[in-house]
Amino acid sequence: MRGLLAGEAFDHILDMAQVDDPMARNVVELSGLRTLLRVALRKDDGLLGQIVAARSEVRPFSDKQISLLENFAAQAVIAMENARLLNETQETLEQQTATAEVLQVINSSPGDLQPVFDAMLIKALSICEAALGGLFIYENEHFRTAALQGAPPDFAAFLREPLPAKGALSQIVQGETLVQIADVRADPAYEAGVPGRRALADLGGARTAVWLALRKDDALLGVIWLYRTEVRPFTEKQIALLQNFAAQAVIAMENARLITETREALDQQTATAEVLGVINSSPGDLAPVFDAMLEKAMRLCGAAFGELRTYDGDRFKLAASRGAPTAYTEYYAAQHTGHYGAGTGPARLLEGERFVHIPDLIETEPYQRGDPDRRAIVDIAGARAILTVPLLLDNAVRGFILVYRREPRPFSDKQIALLKNFAAQAVIAMENARLLTETREALEQQTATAEVLGVINASSGNLAPVFDSMLEKAVQICKANFGILWAL
Repeated sequence: MRGLLAGEAFDHILDMAQVDDPMARNVVELSGLRTLLRVALRKDDGLLGQIVAARSEVRPFSDKQISLLENFAAQAVIAMENARLLNETQETLEQQTATAEVLQVINSSPGDLQPVFDAMLIKALSICEAALGGLFIYENEHFRTAALQGAPPDFAAFLREPLPAKGALSQIVQGETLVQIADVRADPAYEAGVPGRRALADLGGARTAVWLALRKDDALLGVIWLYRTEVRPFTEKQIALLQNFAAQAVIAMENARLITETREALDQQTATAEVLGVINSSPGDLAPVFDAMLEKAMRLCGAAFGELRTYDGDRFKLAASRGAPTAYTEYYAAQHTGHYGAGTGPARLLEGERFVHIPDLIETEPYQRGDPDRRAIVDIAGARAILTVPLLLDNAVRGFILVYRREPRPFSDKQIALLKNFAAQAVIAMENARLLTETREALEQQTATAEVLGVINASSGNLAPVFDSMLEKAVQICKANFGILWAL
């Protein structure tokens, strides 16, 4: 039985038994209906539905009855349109409210992304009718879970490890903004046994999934994603909401970055000023300068312990140390000669490198071949990442400052620049101390010479007090234990 043709207001069948249509005959046989009136529910030429009236006898509907049904059809369309508009208004209001609430969290948590991400995911799951979701941060070519909501324990444990860019995440890395999979279990990646896709379905229970990129100036910052446990694609409105949340996440991340950079710059400036203050308050005394320098460097670089060693042209000598394990300090005191083997950080500095940065000491050649210094710093001290910066004066190595981490994690460019700045301050302090020492020595020598000349002038012809005064000054200035003057 044919449907209402495009544009038809109603369809009036006087006797369905006379219609040459198998469906019409089935209706007659099963229900006994003979006369049928169908009136279209239309809006802007679009068919929304129909109202049907039927009689079991052959008796046509009157014009008034048809008109009544058309009136009801018009009212039904109005009611449907009102319901649609009300639903859209409610959805819009919900989205606007959710957006406003997330913005409020952003404003109340400057620089703190965790509450922002958590609030965002909770709103997204509720409005988009999703069972679980999360937010990944993209760094070092892997995705790290920054927030998670609704994930089963086994799937949450799987997501604790960094994820490689495979499957949908690979598409995001390659430039896609949105990836939606209607049925995860029917997707080729699931059939091929891709670990991430298998975990998504088997551990997370996901069927329909959507991933949305977080980008700033074409740079990928992360991904926000939602899953459903039933096969039901996300609507355009839900995706639009997720896009709005993604934009908010990028704003929050950028704000946090700027705040962090400002804080880091202020911390570095404060630390530099404090070290300079120690230099000024301790003229010629390097111990408090080096100790303050190491404390600031370790705190700002996120290091567990650090050292500063000076170089006399032949050997390196420990000048300051903070946080080093006792076992490592004892090993160095007992075993180290002040020389370092080939490939180690100090040796590379002497060869001309301006800094040595090793994110994981275990992966280095000196450790693999069993260099005792490298083995000691890893196996005894527990260090994994190291940053070493030389103390340079006229391009000559005067020592080095180094910091260690106990986890394999690279130091940032800003942290490297900070340590270089401290190294420059250390050289300034050392040079000031040298000049001050030389000045004091010169002054002492001049004073001693003047005093001896005074004794000579006061002891005309009497050499004994002259020689006694001379020997006293010589022993004192030369730091000798005793002195003798022989006369022939």
